[in-house]
Amino acid sequence: MTQVTSNPPEGTPSWIDIGVPDIDRAKTFYGTLLGWQFQDTGPEGGHYNMCMLRGEPVAGMMQNPDDQPPQYWWNVYFATDDCDGAVKRATDAGGEVVFPPMDVMDQGRMTIVKDPAGAQFGLWQGQAHPGSRIVNDSGSFTWNDLFVPGDAGPAREFYKALFGYQVEPMQDAEGLDYTTIARPDGRFMGGVLGGEGLVIGGGTEPVASWLTYFAVDDADEAARQVRAGGGTVDEEPVDTPYGRIATVRDPFGVPFRVMKPAQGPES
Repeated sequence: MTQVTSNPPEGTPSWIDIGVPDIDRAKTFYGTLLGWQFQDTGPEGGHYNMCMLRGEPVAGMMQNPDDQPPQYWWNVYFATDDCDGAVKRATDAGGEVVFPPMDVMDQGRMTIVKDPAGAQFGLWQGQAHPGSRIVNDSGSFTWNDLFVPGDAGPAREFYKALFGYQVEPMQDAEGLDYTTIARPDGRFMGGVLGGEGLVIGGGTEPVASWLTYFAVDDADEAARQVRAGGGTVDEEPVDTPYGRIATVRDPFGVPFRVMKPAQGPES
């Protein structure tokens, strides 16, 4: 387990959130699956809900506005020491600004951008809120992969320019166009898979998107709970060198993975 008490280093996945068409159903689904409780920030916070694990925030959730496109996915935010400076690096590297930088009360400064492949993600400059307080533990996120339906080369170069990532092909990837990404200090942050997109909630065609892995105590039981909660299982639990993993969807069609690590996730 990693207990986060301050802003993580630049380029670290530090927060995830989701907009859903039915927040009460989402709370029941994710609360049962991951052991979350929920705190509504109230009207001043746009009724953004903090997903709490053992009293600590690990993710965010909100009801999608009616005028938004009917597509839903887990959005990953990367830590930055300078949100505005990171936006400039992103646009210089071929990215697109979706929402310009804005202050979120005293919590931090954020923006939403797209990489050259079209995958959307956030940047978070933490102040009172550094991000997920618990990571790499059951009920919290433990890994993030970028899926790109075509050539993933431009996306890899983009994240190298943005965060200074080290990008290396994974050994024994069985012919897959998969590379790991690591911070300049060598800490792995996730991976990039080329030639395979994701159909996100409400969509019909594969698109470039980040996919979040949640750590669980039992991947088989988690898959059963997904089905019982109205979700679906795209890929049954399978053993890998890194743990037992299942690819699933919530009741709104949002893809994610549940993972029982082979050993405790690196803290």
